[in-house]
Amino acid sequence: MHNIPDIAPFRAKLDDLDAQMAEPNFYSDQRRAADISREQQRLSSLVEKFEAYHTMEAQIAENNEMLADDTLEEELREMANEELESLTAQREELVSSVLRAMIPPDPTDSRNSVMEIRGGAGGDEANIFAGDLFRMYSRYAERRGWRVEVMSSNVADTGGFREIIFNMTGEEAYKYLKFESGVHRVQRVPATETQGRIHTSTATVAVLPEAEEVDIEIRTQDLDIATMRASGAGGQHVNTTDSAVMMTHIPTGVTVYCADERSQIKNRAKALTVMRSRLLKAKEEEEHAKYAAERKGQIGTGDRSERIRTYNYPQGRLTDHRIGMSLSLAPAIDGDLKDLIDGLQNFDYDARIQNLLKAQEI
Repeated sequence: MHNIPDIAPFRAKLDDLDAQMAEPNFYSDQRRAADISREQQRLSSLVEKFEAYHTMEAQIAENNEMLADDTLEEELREMANEELESLTAQREELVSSVLRAMIPPDPTDSRNSVMEIRGGAGGDEANIFAGDLFRMYSRYAERRGWRVEVMSSNVADTGGFREIIFNMTGEEAYKYLKFESGVHRVQRVPATETQGRIHTSTATVAVLPEAEEVDIEIRTQDLDIATMRASGAGGQHVNTTDSAVMMTHIPTGVTVYCADERSQIKNRAKALTVMRSRLLKAKEEEEHAKYAAERKGQIGTGDRSERIRTYNYPQGRLTDHRIGMSLSLAPAIDGDLKDLIDGLQNFDYDARIQNLLKAQEI
């Protein structure tokens, strides 16, 4: 295991945050106060973990001294040797814990998430698969106690969705879902297949952090908003008023269509939420282009053109190609994604720790 980088800069930062929190007007800006308090807690935890590691190092050194002391009774030296194995294992865990605590969280990890799923290659089967993925994420949300709100949907005639956009509201939703972006592939025998042949279809998933007004300023004059009548699948639930909203951000050309609500005002609000999130994601991708290049080939870029996972129904197996993890398909499709998401997050942490150690030239 590597040594731990110097934590002096983290201590200095913690002292600075403590000083800011002691200022009389600290809570006058609630958003800033929350951000600083969260960072102060993170750094306090890091320093505590480092102190525990430092204590463990001292205990290990003491036991090694006892082992090297020929004047000690054999029984005491045996006890020191037995203890040493346990202490060494605990130290390795503490080193890993300290290194992880040194990795700053992504600023958007604590956000809600806007997800977009679209049927890809494979025609009707791709749209049905998009519907399966929406149900999978909805069930995962239920397990975590999150709320799912559909922002926009285009229901396919044969079932599933050509496109569905929905909001995941819950604690750290973006942190847990951000690695779901990419091309998802399904292999199965369609219900309409008479020869029993396996078909391959795809759906694309995009995961965006829900943006707040302070993140992205959208000027009214930069928006082109058109209203129209919404049409339901098969002529059902057709609105007789111009409630559907097509919103275009003129500087970037980003377009959002929302028609799920009967109220034009509600559709405008939903369209603006999706618009902000798409623009924030584009801004983040631009800023993190260099970082994404470094991580490519590790956990992947998260690009929607990248095939990340295969759902193999005949073999009852789900495989994530980025980390080489395979799971039983049925529980995963039912929303049991904990092991998979933990694996993706651990892989990402390990990659970031390696970058941290490389930067410290250890």
